[in-house]
Amino acid sequence: MAPLSVAVVVSGRGSNLRAIHEQAAGLGYRVSGVVSNNPAAAAVAYARAASLPVTVVDHRLFADRASFDEALAAALAEFRPEIIALAGFLRVLGPAFVRRHAGRLINIHPSLLPAFPGLNTHRRALAAGVREHGATVHFVTEALDGGPIIAQARLAVQDGEDAATLAGRVLALEHTLYPAVLGRFARDTIPLPAQTP
Repeated sequence: MAPLSVAVVVSGRGSNLRAIHEQAAGLGYRVSGVVSNNPAAAAVAYARAASLPVTVVDHRLFADRASFDEALAAALAEFRPEIIALAGFLRVLGPAFVRRHAGRLINIHPSLLPAFPGLNTHRRALAAGVREHGATVHFVTEALDGGPIIAQARLAVQDGEDAATLAGRVLALEHTLYPAVLGRFARDTIPLPAQTP
């Protein structure tokens, strides 16, 4: 059976892209392509150095979100992905894009959703005094960070920990969690919707 085809969408440093790519062969999926909205992203440089097919769709070249989303969808379609994995993608996708890829579009978020959706999750978690924090992989829906949860990884918050230290520990969890979820899709333990022609 052919490995599951995964397209990864990125904006920044690409640490989750690297983790996803490095663990692919052992988990039954392959990175069929990388798309970024940021031509200067370290993730783009990593993809090129790793000989991964990469396309840049610079959001600044589009008049509105809808036209950018259309271009993004077209770029992704070239890679024929079964799963689209957002990995540090810093744009909000429009409803039409989300609906088009429903059930195949996933994201990783640095908190134990539904707690702390949005930005500054680690600072907010510490301010709230939580004793447990972590990361969540979820399906993307029109509700920001509100889609069905697929899997979570947890850690205990340490006394006196600052947001930067906590962020680093959560990121290490992400680098194991995200590839593991893709491996579950590859093994058919998470069902995919029927593909439309």
